[in-house]
Amino acid sequence: MLRITKANEAIEVKTIPLCFFGAPGIGKTSLACTASKPLLLDADMGAHRSRNRGDTVRISTWADVSSLSANDLAPYDTVITDTAGRVLDLMTADIIATGGDPKARGGSLTIQGYGVLKGRFLAWVKLLRSFGKDVIFVCHSTEEHKGDDLIERLDATGSSKGEIYKSADLMGKLYLGDGRRMLDFSPTGSSFGKNPTQLPILTVPDFGVEPQWLAGIIAQAKVDLSKVSAESIQVAEKLTSIGDLISNAVTLTDFDGMLTLCKDAPESVRTNAKRLLLKAAKVKGYEFNKTTGAFDLAATP
Repeated sequence: MLRITKANEAIEVKTIPLCFFGAPGIGKTSLACTASKPLLLDADMGAHRSRNRGDTVRISTWADVSSLSANDLAPYDTVITDTAGRVLDLMTADIIATGGDPKARGGSLTIQGYGVLKGRFLAWVKLLRSFGKDVIFVCHSTEEHKGDDLIERLDATGSSKGEIYKSADLMGKLYLGDGRRMLDFSPTGSSFGKNPTQLPILTVPDFGVEPQWLAGIIAQAKVDLSKVSAESIQVAEKLTSIGDLISNAVTLTDFDGMLTLCKDAPESVRTNAKRLLLKAAKVKGYEFNKTTGAFDLAATP
């Protein structure tokens, strides 16, 4: 049976996909391993360089992880793909080797093959989340020139990087600032980001002192994302309530009274409430007079 989440039902966020990217050697793997009960899928074969590595699966082919089961992951809360770009490379090689893209040539996928890659990657991430696991995409960054501007992007195969962008609820850049590692989830003119919970730029601590630092960030993000959902419902309900009152307005006096209602509405709905009022007034043949601050009969064209 189709499970429909009604517009007035909050969505509880139980798992999240998170992505962060940065230059080689800046500590991306070490940061990822401060998540809750992590399992590191080491596609880059660099886990031995991590300061606080947890349990690790070193993968050299897609077959090494394609059949991960709920039992395999039972002891863990978080699955780390390190790097996501290399995982996509392994998946690409498997698609070519198994005939998933019969027209592929020289190790490169066709447009059809990229469609297969996207589908498999999304299905795999969905599977991991269905097991109740958070998923962390660790990515190297690459630099691209756009005119005179230098833009940082994820280092991943072709258009498949777009699937990482779309899958992640949070996306941050790990970089050095004033000699300290910083994590910024907000998008900038030079790099991508996703920051729906409005996290500030974070100073990354010593993992020896705070070995579960990222676990705390993720836990709070789930609470905040669930709160955003609940607040959205409240906003929608309030706007609907105001809209019902506006729909009953008939006279100029009625519409002038609605102006006070819109002005006193919560800031989150005030602008849209005013739009509804102006639209309803226009239907009745009235227009708002900015000079008097009240409604008048609309001018005859």
